[in-house]
Amino acid sequence: MKTKFKEIIQKAGEVLLRYPMVLVMALLASIGAVCMFENNRYQDIFFIFSKFTACCCIGISLMFALKMLSQRIGKSLILEIAGTVFLIGFYCILPSKEKDFTEVYGYIIAITAILSHLLVSFIAFLNKDRELRFWQYNKNLFINIFLTGIFTGVLTGGVELAILAVDKLFDFNFSDRLYTDTLYVLVIFGSCFIFLLFNEKGLDRLEKDGNYPVILKFFTQFVLIPLLFIYLVILYFYSLKILINWELPRGWVSYLILAYSIVGILALLLVHPLKEDHTKSWVRIFSKLFYFTIIPLIILLFTAIFTRILEYGYTEPRYFVLLLALWLLSVVIYFIISKRPTIKYIPISLFVFGVFALIFPYLNAFSVAKRSQKTELTKLLNENKIIVNGKINFQKKVTDTLVNEIANKFEFLAKRKQKDFLLNLVPDQDHKQLAADMESVDFWAVSDHIKNNFTHTDKTKPASEYERLTITSENKVIKIGDYTYMIDLNRYNKETREINGDHFNIIEKPDHNSVLKVVLNSSEEIDFTPAINQIIEANKNKTGTVRIPELSIENTLGKYHLKLILTSITREKNPYTKADNVYYDDAVLLVKEK
Repeated sequence: MKTKFKEIIQKAGEVLLRYPMVLVMALLASIGAVCMFENNRYQDIFFIFSKFTACCCIGISLMFALKMLSQRIGKSLILEIAGTVFLIGFYCILPSKEKDFTEVYGYIIAITAILSHLLVSFIAFLNKDRELRFWQYNKNLFINIFLTGIFTGVLTGGVELAILAVDKLFDFNFSDRLYTDTLYVLVIFGSCFIFLLFNEKGLDRLEKDGNYPVILKFFTQFVLIPLLFIYLVILYFYSLKILINWELPRGWVSYLILAYSIVGILALLLVHPLKEDHTKSWVRIFSKLFYFTIIPLIILLFTAIFTRILEYGYTEPRYFVLLLALWLLSVVIYFIISKRPTIKYIPISLFVFGVFALIFPYLNAFSVAKRSQKTELTKLLNENKIIVNGKINFQKKVTDTLVNEIANKFEFLAKRKQKDFLLNLVPDQDHKQLAADMESVDFWAVSDHIKNNFTHTDKTKPASEYERLTITSENKVIKIGDYTYMIDLNRYNKETREINGDHFNIIEKPDHNSVLKVVLNSSEEIDFTPAINQIIEANKNKTGTVRIPELSIENTLGKYHLKLILTSITREKNPYTKADNVYYDDAVLLVKEK
């Protein structure tokens, strides 16, 4: 037992000395995750720790990749400094405030994380003569990741149950945070440490030749390849259906083709060493036929992609799907034409395509999407003759489908900081509100502003759709003036309030066409519902969020003068019951004696 304990301590010490920066990144990511969720009530702090955690998680795979490279070429310190500088720079390009974080930054983080993992797969094997070692290295990484998942799951579950047992048996009354903090530390730092333990000395161990795992052969031959055959039959029958009916392919077929292709390439990679084994003829046949089976599907893939792009223009997801299709085409051409193809082409080419999509000037995903949607918006406005003297004519009679399409493009471009372009399209009187919405990063308000500005809209939506209108007050500061009392109103708090011996009851019954009533001493009442309905009626042709200067109603009740100030009113139309549901969220009632 003592010997085993010493052996575990020794191996843990070796991991600490061999992979210090990888473990530092894992430790920082764990701390960031703990701090992030312990401060989830404070958006600004939560966002800062979210950025920090995301960058550190990317740093885990990046530092591991650089470690593998340093074990091949040396220069460990220089590579680790370069990796640290990259991570600091990456953190700095992310926005400082949560409100400025859009899906664009989500794409950047996701693609960068994928690229860092791809880097691990090939960075130490750029020389031409390491084909089998390259396969062994990635095979061992794959197995170690699988084992790490199992060990981490068991360890995490065991530790959490141990804490629970101590808590319940000895009445320690641990905070719930102890359980969540333990989870984050074990899942991030613990899993990383376990993975490094499996890797032992690193590159020398991972690229070492070994027997081909029988389980991989079985999995590929009896699970992956039959699944691929089923997908292939489905996709070919769908292609035949398209030819017979002479119709354009549906958009989601792109994902099926990409899934079939990627799973097929994975299957080829798993059985790669068996290609030279003459007893495994099925591997050679599969390797030869697979890329030829993809060719008709690639034609269908490009047809489906360009059908969407030509109709709606580029967005980042469409760009990435097109890029994957181009990468797949390059893989097929390479393995069909090349006399001595190498499987290293697959991760290296995908890495190059990914870097191109992120940073190549003018042709990266974000530049292309912005230019395309600007062109599509201009084309849409001109084709429907909505532009007059360079500005949108909001008096033009249009369909709600067209309005939604225009509003969606405004929202898309607003998220990508195309303020000047958008303001140039609207009349001068709309500049102030639209600019304020974009500066406050309220992109839904940008969309709603465009929708509600069209005054002659024909309804073409199906009757099954819900319609929602929210009227909000621009005034965020309540002026009490000469009012004596202020009653806080909340839809979920119906307690009786008492002023000078008089009792005020707040009654809300939306199911009985009453939004808000105030009853004085169970004898006199004032119903604010008609006044609220008048405000709704004044905006009946609008949807989304509408801002008005102030949302207030005044009336008299007994010896008191009341002023109701609401933050917002919402009306929802139910297409099935044909009824309107009108409600408020928060409000205050100012009271003074007449």
